[in-house]
Formats: sequence, C-alpha cells, structure tokens
Amino acid sequence: MIFQDITAYRAASHAPRVAIVGGGVAGITIARKLDQRGIPCVLFEAGGDDITEESQDFYKGRTVGDQYFDLDMTRLRYLGGSSNHWAGWCRVLETYDFEPKAWIPRSGWPIRRADIEPFLDETRAILGLREFRATRPLTDRFGRMDLIKSDAVRFGTQFRDELESSRNVAIVLNTSVLELAGDGRAVTGAKLFSAGAPAGDFTAPHFVVATGGLENSRLLLWSNAQSNGAVVPNAKALGRYWMEHPMYWAGNAFITDQDALEFDEEGECFMIPTPEALAERGVANFHIQLETMPYHGTKQMIADMACYAPRFTEWVSSAIGVHLQCSARVHIDWEQPPEESNRVALSATERDAAGVPPIDLHWKKGELDRKTLVDGMRLFGEEIALRDIGRLHISDWVLNGEDWPADMELAGNHHMGGTRMGTDPTTSVVDADSKVHGMENLYVAGSSVFATAGQCTPATTIPALSLRLGDHLGRTLAS
Repeated sequence: MIFQDITAYRAASHAPRVAIVGGGVAGITIARKLDQRGIPCVLFEAGGDDITEESQDFYKGRTVGDQYFDLDMTRLRYLGGSSNHWAGWCRVLETYDFEPKAWIPRSGWPIRRADIEPFLDETRAILGLREFRATRPLTDRFGRMDLIKSDAVRFGTQFRDELESSRNVAIVLNTSVLELAGDGRAVTGAKLFSAGAPAGDFTAPHFVVATGGLENSRLLLWSNAQSNGAVVPNAKALGRYWMEHPMYWAGNAFITDQDALEFDEEGECFMIPTPEALAERGVANFHIQLETMPYHGTKQMIADMACYAPRFTEWVSSAIGVHLQCSARVHIDWEQPPEESNRVALSATERDAAGVPPIDLHWKKGELDRKTLVDGMRLFGEEIALRDIGRLHISDWVLNGEDWPADMELAGNHHMGGTRMGTDPTTSVVDADSKVHGMENLYVAGSSVFATAGQCTPATTIPALSLRLGDHLGRTLAS
C-alpha cells in the first residue's frame, strides 16, 4: 500500500508492529523482509515519488573543516533515497575490514563478515549482481580486486509495484518524523510532519530509523535534545565517528605488462593491498584504480615530465617501442579512520521549514589519511616496479604534503558512522543487532551504523546489513 500523505494512511486503519523512518535502501529492504514474514509495518518517506527543490531544501546544511560537497546535493529526498543516484559500483566489505587493527584506534566491528554471509545471495539478487570473484594475487603485497559495475537499482522504482500491492507494508509519502519521544527505556511515540505542516503524533511497538548516514544522527540528536536524553540514553558517541571515503587522482603509471593487471573492457582495473602490507605500513585500507589513457595523452604526459622528472622520463622513453603498452591515471580511495572529532552536529542558529536545526558537518582528514595516501601510492609504485609491470609517477602535491586539492572529486559521497555499531556505549550507539544501547524498541539501519568504513563503496553492505536486521526483527516479533 502506498499513500500520498498521513491523512490518507490514517483512513486505512492499518496497525503496524514496526514503524520505519526513511524510504531509502535500508528502509525498503527491511520493509520487504518484514513483509516476507507477514509482519505489518509502516514506512514514512519524507519525500514523494519524485525529486523536488522544496523537499531537497530540508537537506541543506554546512560543512566545518575540509572542503566537501553541498549537503543537499549528496543525497536525495524521495522514494528510493540515494539509490536514485547510485552509480552501480558494488563490493562487500572484506573479512579484514571487520577486524580491529592495532594502529587504528576504535577500529573493528562487534560482528564479523561471517555474520552477513547468509544474506549475500539475497543481496546479490536485490542488486542484480553476479557472484563476486575472490581477490587474485598480483604481487606479494597487492591483489586484483573484483569491483562490479552493476546496473544501478533505483529502489523506489524497482520495488514500487511490490510495495503497492502488499497488505503488510504501508508506505506513507510526503511524511517525515520530526522527532522521537522516549522514556529512557523505549520510544513512546513520534511527531510527524506531512504536506508542509505538523501532522500529530504516531505510536508503534518498534521503531527503525533509516534516514541515511547524515539524517540518522540528525533525527536522534534532535530527539534527544527535545526529550532530555530519553531517546538515546547513552549518547556520548551519537553523531561522532563520521566517515567518508576520500579519493583523489594522485599520479600516473606507465604500464609494461597490461595483461598482469587485467584491465576491463573500459580500460580500468582495481588493486587492493594485502592485510600484511597494510599492517607493515600502518595505514588504513585503500584501493588503487588505474584508468588507461589514449596515446596522445601519453605523449603529452611524457613531454610534461621531461622538465621536472628527467630520470623517470628517461625510463619511459627507453620503454617506448620496446615494451611500453599504455599509460594510466592513478586514482586512490581509502577508508577514513573513525575519529571522534568528525561528527554530525545540529546548527545552533538555523532552522528548516519544519523547525528542526539543519546539520553542521564537522569533517577533516587527519594524519592517518595523509599517511595512507602517501604510503599507499609509494607501496603500489614499489610493487609494480619490482615486478616490472610498470613505473609510477606520484603527483607532486602528494609527495610535498600540499593542501588537499579543491578541484578533484574529494570523496565518494559515502556517509558512514554517526550511530556506529559496537559493544561499548561510550564509543558506539547501537549494539550488534543494530538496537540502540539501553532502548528496548529502537533500531538504526543503514551506513550510519558502520563501525569502520572499509575501502569499498557501502552500496552492497547496506542491504546485507538491512536484511540481517529485518531477519532479526522478524524472528524477534514472531517469538
């Protein structure tokens, strides 16, 4: 069932056992899972069927610290959420990504990769993915990573007919949850905003907050402020440990053994370091993307380097006509370590049209980010030279410790953390079942529960975790 506003929904006399806040990937996935179990649920989506400027305005905010994207442009406020601009890059977090690292404070999850393995077949079916190939060794310290470019699934479109015909799932569009109320043990209700105006209160036995990697923190912070801490009683970590995937073009490579790198049909390949290499260098996880360049670009690159890198240019020149096969731009993406100072906060001066403070996102890259960038690039250069696969020229701004470039991609639009998963309520917000510490009926879903970011896009891990939560709720409510 799909309703255009709360008034139409209330006329239907639907009695949900679970209220889901947010109609993006996590929320829709959980609703579908509960439907399979025959458990009635209602899903509140703040936007409608299509994007509107008026709705997107609720996502405006500011960033304090490093340059970042406009916050209203990093996510989408209509049915399907940010899946409406997904590009289709897919890979599940590695086993290694869930494990703690001695050189990264607060790293590691309270669950392991094995805990989401039972849900990966269903995840692949949802996203239309083939089975992932295991990483293949390239050198002793690098492997070739299988990163799938799938057809991007728009959840609001893909599953609309299924949701509309369901008798268990009710989707209420154009209706947002402004705040949750609680008594320090459970959520007791929610204040709604629908069709541009306050829309009364709503109650349900269980609540799942699934509004995304920024809005989850915003909703819970505001709810806590309004309830004197009765929604998230252990709130020391709330909004904190927010993470992105910084990414930059950081050099150029000249390749002499193209077959060893297994470029795809689009002239790209992806390399990932081994856990042993990461431990050896004391860096966060990362991956290297190579994108081949046309011949005229290669010629220009060699000419440009002749003045400032003569020895490197000499090697390249000697390889031309002998075994130089191509050149490639080198792109590096890495996981940002969980830092308490990187956080989602509420504006102290602004209010949106519903009276809720917008986000102040405090975000900076730190020493380990810089070390991962520099040492990661150096490690890759060492490995391809040792195996005579090619040679790497690292950009001057990387080696010289210059300011982070403002004219590049900056980051992945991957919002993680803020309500991170863990066992310690002082450094996490939810437990291993995604339930808020100290609360009986409040859960959080989506990338905000990520304890650490891993090196790959969260697009595949989000539905896997959501299926796990939906299964947990289904079993809990059936007992």
